[in-house]
Amino acid sequence: MQSGRAVLCSLGWLSLSLLSLLFPAGCARPANLSALRGREELLPPEHLNGVRLERDGHLNRELPQELFLGRERERFEEDSQPRRNRRKLVGIFSKVDRNNDQKISAKEMQRWIMEKTEEHFQEAVQENKMHFRAVDPDGDGHVSWDEYKIKFLASKGFNEKEIAEKIKNNEELKIDEETQEVLDNLKDRWYQADNPPPDLLLSEQEFLSFLHPEHSRGMLHFMVQEIVRDLDQDGDKRLTLPEFISLPVGTVENQQAQDVDDDWVRDRRKEFQEVIDANRDGIVTMEELEEYMDPMNEHNALNEARQMIAVADENQDHQLELEEILKYSEYFTGSKLMDYARNVHEEF
Repeated sequence: MQSGRAVLCSLGWLSLSLLSLLFPAGCARPANLSALRGREELLPPEHLNGVRLERDGHLNRELPQELFLGRERERFEEDSQPRRNRRKLVGIFSKVDRNNDQKISAKEMQRWIMEKTEEHFQEAVQENKMHFRAVDPDGDGHVSWDEYKIKFLASKGFNEKEIAEKIKNNEELKIDEETQEVLDNLKDRWYQADNPPPDLLLSEQEFLSFLHPEHSRGMLHFMVQEIVRDLDQDGDKRLTLPEFISLPVGTVENQQAQDVDDDWVRDRRKEFQEVIDANRDGIVTMEELEEYMDPMNEHNALNEARQMIAVADENQDHQLELEEILKYSEYFTGSKLMDYARNVHEEF
């Protein structure tokens, strides 16, 4: 039996397989999941916007851009014109700066982060409506596990009518071990999303929790359990620093790979000690990790705001000026805006 981490890795591989079915050779692969709107998205996404850890326990490297740009992030990715992007960034600065003092405080950034997180939530809700309709063929407002399984296996290349007939007649399905492993993992998540009394039927809201655990406290707890299970080496259902910073299985083949590993350890050590371990006792409990993972936790948003300010706060006044954000634009937007200081005040 594969480990939990291996199963999650196979989920990521299957996501790519689904994309290859939707976009055959000769078609451009979409840059992000938003390009799949209107198509069947059968697998819960491995990456959750605005959530601090990935499903496999990796740190979300894109979190600063997700929290600062919200839905504007796609526009920055699509637009390669530095001057135009700089103007967009100036516009965002003016929106975050509620009191118009030309500085962004931690409280102003916190409020902005909460607004952007809510944007991600609403985007997931809208996408879920389309995904739910795709897997609810009879339109009765509920999706059974069998209905979902049929659609999932069809996306893997199985004949949908044959699968449906075999399931209806309780006949054995000839499924490869890897696909069965993924199905078992998905069924665990399905059970967790199924609010009591359990009936293996998911409503639209429950299906949202299945795809996006950040929308349900119960599913967020289950996601935390999965992460702890994969990282916990001594089985005590808690995480120590060595467990949290342990490297994924692999061989370092060159200096570049060694540098990546060094960055991994450094960043995770910092996150563990300064953010996740709330009581600084060297142990992270499931409760602490769940609080850390909750994207709508206002205390987390304030901590995130302070961290974002600290990155670019060159004059150490605990606030951000426009020049500082433009200079550190790569951190906030993922794009480096050249000549950041040129005509800054005129544009502002």
